[in-house]
Amino acid sequence: MPAEPAAVSLDTIRAAAGRISDVIYQSPCPYSLSLSRLCGSEIYCKLDHLQITGSFKERGARNKLKLMLESRAAGPPPAVVAASAGNHALALAYHGQDLGVPVTVVMPKWAPLVKVSNCRSFGANVILHGESFDEARTRATELAEEKGLAYVSGFDDAAIIAGQGTMGLEILRDVPDADAVIVPVGGAGLIAGVGTAVKALRPQCRIIGVEPRHAPTLYESLKNGRPTKIAVQTTIADGLALAEVGRLCFDLIRQNHLIDDLLLVDEPQIDQSILKLLELEKTVVEGAGAVPLAAAMMKRPDLAGKKVVLCLCGGNIDVTLIARVIERGLAADGRLTRVTAFIPDRPGSLAGLLSTLAATGASIKEVFHDRNFGPADVTRVAVSVVMETRDFAHVKEVHEALKSAGIDFSPGDGDGGRVTSSPPA
Repeated sequence: MPAEPAAVSLDTIRAAAGRISDVIYQSPCPYSLSLSRLCGSEIYCKLDHLQITGSFKERGARNKLKLMLESRAAGPPPAVVAASAGNHALALAYHGQDLGVPVTVVMPKWAPLVKVSNCRSFGANVILHGESFDEARTRATELAEEKGLAYVSGFDDAAIIAGQGTMGLEILRDVPDADAVIVPVGGAGLIAGVGTAVKALRPQCRIIGVEPRHAPTLYESLKNGRPTKIAVQTTIADGLALAEVGRLCFDLIRQNHLIDDLLLVDEPQIDQSILKLLELEKTVVEGAGAVPLAAAMMKRPDLAGKKVVLCLCGGNIDVTLIARVIERGLAADGRLTRVTAFIPDRPGSLAGLLSTLAATGASIKEVFHDRNFGPADVTRVAVSVVMETRDFAHVKEVHEALKSAGIDFSPGDGDGGRVTSSPPA
C-alpha cells in the first residue's frame, strides 16, 4: 500500500539526494536563447535525458533500491519486479545490476524496441505482456505474489517520489529565481516530487503539469476529486500513457497544493516540440520529455518574460520513429503541407497545376496521380501534392493561388494542435 503523504517531504528528498549523489548525474539546466525567442519567456532546460539510461527515473530507482538494501543489512539482496513502458524498467535494470539486485520487468507489448533491448543489456529479465501499462502492471503484481518478489512502483512509492524530487533541488540550485517549472505528468511521481521540493524552497514558483490529451490521467482525477481510471489512447508520449494516476501522488498534490496549473497538449504539438528541440537545441528527446516545450510554445500571457524551466526528462525515442516525427512536426509547424487537386484528365492539366504551385515558391516534394479513386466525374483525376512551405501564412498563399487559378482542391489535414487549461486543484 502507498505510504501517507507525510512520508514525502523536503527532508526525505534531501536525504535521497545524499543517498544517490555518488552515481546519479546532476544534469545541467542551461538557458536557451532559441527557445526563449520561440516561447516569449526566459527558457531554461533541465537536461535529465542525459542520465545514463536516458531518463529521470534513475533518481527514484536508485533511492528505492539503496533503501531496500539498507533495510536488509544481512542476507541476500531482495529480488524486485516492476511494470514499465520502458524508462522505469531501464533505471531498475541498470541500478539493480550495479547494486547486485535481481530485476524482472514486465513491459507492454508495444514498448519501444530501444527500451526493451537496452533493458535486457543491463541483465534484467524482461517479460512483454499486455496491450497497456495497466495489463503489464497486473502481471507484475501476480509475479510478485507467485515468486515472492518485491514489487517496485514506477511512481506511487514514497522512496521513488523522493528520488524524483531531487531534480527540483537541482533546478533551484541552478535557477534560484525560477518563476515556473513545467513538468510532464504520467503517474505523477515526478511532479509530486519536484513540486514538493520546489514549493518548500520557493513557494512563489509555479508548478505547471502537462499531459497528452490522449492520456489525461491527472486532469480527469483532479476534475473528479479522486484518482480516476481512464481509457488511454495511443500517444507519441508513450511514457505518459497511464490509465490511472498514483494514489499517493494524487494525495500529495491535492493536500499540499503542489500544482498551480495543468495543461493538455495534442499529438501535433508534441511532434512539433520534438522537432524544435532537435532543430534549435540539437537535443533528441522522446515524446514524454518534449511535452513541457509543447506547453511553453503556446506563449501563455502569464509566463511572458518569466523564467521558466522545462523538465526534459527522457531521451529514449525509437530511432525508427524519428523520421516520421520530423515529418509530422514540419506539418504541425506549417512547413510541410499537402493539397489534393481535382483536375481535367487531359494533357497540360498537371503541368498547369504544378506551375501554379511553383509560382508560390513552394518546393514540391511528391506528386500522386490517382485515376482509380478520384472524383465521381470520370473526366477528372485527383492529384495529391506534398510540398515544403515556410509557415502557415505561406500555406494560405498556396491555397489562394489555387483558388485564383480556378483549380478545385481540398487542403491537407492538421491545424498545428491546440491546448486546454484546467483550473488549479
